[in-house]
Amino acid sequence: MPTHTTTMTNPITIKIRTNGAYFIDLTQGAVSLVDGDGNPVPIPEGKTSIALCRCGASTKKPFCDGTHSRIGFKGAEEARERSDAEQG
Repeated sequence: MPTHTTTMTNPITIKIRTNGAYFIDLTQGAVSLVDGDGNPVPIPEGKTSIALCRCGASTKKPFCDGTHSRIGFKGAEEARERSDAEQG
């Protein structure tokens, strides 16, 4: 039987910011960003990091434009905790 081994060197870490965007440090390695149809999404030239929208309200999707701060976006974790506390 053949053995399949996948070797990943320097896996990319995606940081979920509290009530904010998904943050990716592009200096960690190569990142490929594609849309729902598999089409490449260009990453802006010269960037060392990108933030991907998590609130759904960015005018620069898939990239974050800071709208989450203005609309009071709460991440799932905080929203769940708040709901649990209110039901309590």
